Amino acid sequence: MDRQTIPGAAATVLDATVTHLDEARALFAAMLEGWRRQQQSRMLSPDTIDGRLGLLRRFREFTDTYPWQWEPADVEDWTSQLVGGDKPLAHSTIRGYQNALQLFMDFVTDRRYGWAEECLERFGEHPVQICHEWNTVQHLAEFEGRPEVRPLTYEELEMFFGRCDERVDEIRARGRKGALAALRDAQLFKTYYAWGLRRHENVRLDIADLRRNAHKAEWGRFGALHVRYGKAAKGSPPRRRSVMSVPEFDWAIEGLRHYVEEVRPAFRPGNHPAVWVTERGSRVSKTYVDARFAKIRDELGLPKELHVHCLRHSYVTHLIEFGYDERFVQVQVGHAYASTTAIYAGVSGDYKNHILAKALDRVYGTEGDR
Repeated sequence: MDRQTIPGAAATVLDATVTHLDEARALFAAMLEGWRRQQQSRMLSPDTIDGRLGLLRRFREFTDTYPWQWEPADVEDWTSQLVGGDKPLAHSTIRGYQNALQLFMDFVTDRRYGWAEECLERFGEHPVQICHEWNTVQHLAEFEGRPEVRPLTYEELEMFFGRCDERVDEIRARGRKGALAALRDAQLFKTYYAWGLRRHENVRLDIADLRRNAHKAEWGRFGALHVRYGKAAKGSPPRRRSVMSVPEFDWAIEGLRHYVEEVRPAFRPGNHPAVWVTERGSRVSKTYVDARFAKIRDELGLPKELHVHCLRHSYVTHLIEFGYDERFVQVQVGHAYASTTAIYAGVSGDYKNHILAKALDRVYGTEGDR
């Protein structure tokens, strides 16, 4: 495949018969369209592509120049703005932005795509790579999230789920609509925790994804959840896995059974496949989940750094504290590497003391208690 036909090449995007009033703006738009096609050919998700293109537009507005005029100093000025102000962006977010910018510059400076030649011919300048090791964030740590983000404690979980249940009673007592939605929300959040699901994985669950466990027939079709929309690797389809129900969370299993068999039918979902449906017969959205979690969290006065994904962190932590093998936990949550699972865990001091006591007893016998 030559550069006349390679996806994203200048020759496949530009129309030589068209004359633009603002040639610079038109060429930049063509570059973005070319990068879109190149990323589509790599099977990247539309959300990933659109997010990157939006970022490039914002960077162009910040510099008020075009790629063939960009310099390394522009990256430094832009980063300084991102980390400044009242709400500085997280370390991982900054690195992601810089990575997208670096990938775009790799694309427009690659001779196979012909964009540098087009710029040189039209404007007498050509783009160069502006992102280097000395002006970008390096990925040196496995965990780059905010240190404030952590698993919820057992007390916080009890408070949160208790508040979810209280909302149902309060709405019923006032004789207002919304009790069904509150029942759904309570079980929705309990499912995030009791099966350790990602936000997208839970809202995409369908009734057909409820599975049996041959070793626990009394749980019926709630013995496992088949996740079909797991986190995808770049350019690959969503990963699938089965998450086994565990006995420590049998209360959530019974709650899910009650929701599916009694609460959900009251929404009159018809043939809609989703587990979590709305009064309008649609699937509950991720933005709704985020907003509802934040509202309940704030009502309880819990730290604002806690978000829905912290329920997944709690699941990992508590499974380890219950004594489950780390490999089992890794498979349950769908992590490719054990190191990823490890950074999710925030085991308590009691758990560490218990493990230490067992080690002392193993090594020193009864002397370890003296």
